[in-house]
This record gives sequence, C-alpha cells and structure tokens, in this order.
Amino acid sequence: MSDVTTSTNRYAGSSIQKVALVVGIVFLLVGIAGFVPGLTSGDLGGAGHHSMAMLLGIFQVSVLHNIVHLLFGVVGLLAANRATGSRMYLVIGGVVYFVLWVYGLFTAGTMSGANFVPLNWADNWLHLVLAIGMVALGVVFPRERRRPVGA
Repeated sequence: MSDVTTSTNRYAGSSIQKVALVVGIVFLLVGIAGFVPGLTSGDLGGAGHHSMAMLLGIFQVSVLHNIVHLLFGVVGLLAANRATGSRMYLVIGGVVYFVLWVYGLFTAGTMSGANFVPLNWADNWLHLVLAIGMVALGVVFPRERRRPVGA
C-alpha cells in the first residue's frame, strides 16, 4: 500500500478543482437567476428566438438557455471531484462556448428558427469571453504533484 496522497483526491482539493467548483457555482447561479422575476424581465419562452426574456436587462434567455446554464453548473460541481475532470471541464467547456460563439455570429439577434438557444449580441460576446477564460484557466493552472502523506 502506498503512503502517497494528493490534494486532488479530496473534493475541490487542488487549485484547478477549486476553479472548476467556482465556475460551476457561477453557472448554477446564472441558470437560477434566469428564472427569477426581477432579475429576468419579459416573457420567458421555452426555446427559440420568440423568448423575449432578458437577464439583467442585457442577456436574452429562455427556459432552454437557463437549463443549459444549470447543466454546465452541475457538471462543474461534479468535475471538481478530480483534477483531471476539472481541467477537462474547463477546456472542453471553453471549446463548447467557442463553438457557441461561432454559431452566434450567424444567428445572434436574428428572428430565425436557427436561433433556438436564443442569443443576442451581448450573449454572443460573453460566450467568447467564457471560451477564452475557461480554456485559459484549464491550461494555466499547474498540475498537482504527488506528495508523501504528512509532507
């Protein structure tokens, strides 16, 4: 039996796990906020460009959009269990948001069925910031090294 442990064996024990946890919590809060009257104004549609709900008066949201934020949050909380999962969550999540940004370049603000999320230009540019930020966090944080117990 090995007498070696790492902080990555504890929930949110390493720096990358803490980052994934915080990002996951932020996504959960945003997903919840999308359903809260006062934080979200206008008619909240299920999906598509017909939803006229605006989170904080800036970001167009729908039930589908809010559920996606909630799911990203739950995945972040689960990923915080392991350092490798946390890093994958941040990098892959960032890539997903980059793809969503590219998608938004063609659909944001349009009244077309292709804008099913829905997205406006504020959403779209936030997605680019999220893409860059999540990938950067996933790449920049150092890997934890194994240390003997009690060291």
